Amino acid sequence: MGRFAFKPIQAALKQRETDIQKSLDQAKRARDEMSTLKSENEKLLRLAQEERMKILKEANEVKDSIIGEAKEKAKAEAQKIVANAKQEIEHQRMAAVTDVKNQIGTMAINIAEKVMRKELQAGGEQERLVNSLVNEMELN
Repeated sequence: MGRFAFKPIQAALKQRETDIQKSLDQAKRARDEMSTLKSENEKLLRLAQEERMKILKEANEVKDSIIGEAKEKAKAEAQKIVANAKQEIEHQRMAAVTDVKNQIGTMAINIAEKVMRKELQAGGEQERLVNSLVNEMELN
């Protein structure tokens, strides 16, 4: 019985040992594969984070650039508006000064005319002087 039972038991044990070894080898390969996958996943995650940081940095640079350009345009537009306003104020001031000068000139002429009339009514000599001055102007 030992001979008949021992060989099949020994074969079964050897088969079991082989199966266990295969299972252990498969488990080791699976662990190695999982380790490799984990390492690759970590590498991909780092690359993704680096790419994310790069994209965020570029986005911030673009944002800063756009904001800077907008500020420069706004500043230039504000300076243009101020320059136009100053120019308009100067034109208005010159128009007001010219108007005042014209009014003062008109008033001076009116006053001179009234003084001359009064003077001319008083005597004939002034009338002759004025007539001679008018004649001289017409000749020139």
